[in-house]
Amino acid sequence: MSDKQITVTQVRSGIGAKPKTRGTLRALGLGRIGASNQLPDRPEIRGMIARVPHLVTVDEGTTNGD
Repeated sequence: MSDKQITVTQVRSGIGAKPKTRGTLRALGLGRIGASNQLPDRPEIRGMIARVPHLVTVDEGTTNGD
């Protein structure tokens, strides 16, 4: 079964952001500028990305299949 993956990269700092925003970055597996994480393309992940679009970039199109 092949699940679509997205790569989320932090491009701006969470310093000065509200605690909920920083928590969302941590939940996405990010913590510093330049950090990347591959995550499944699911509605929960998309919702987290929608909360911090000014701090991250999203690269779509990677597929993880056997």
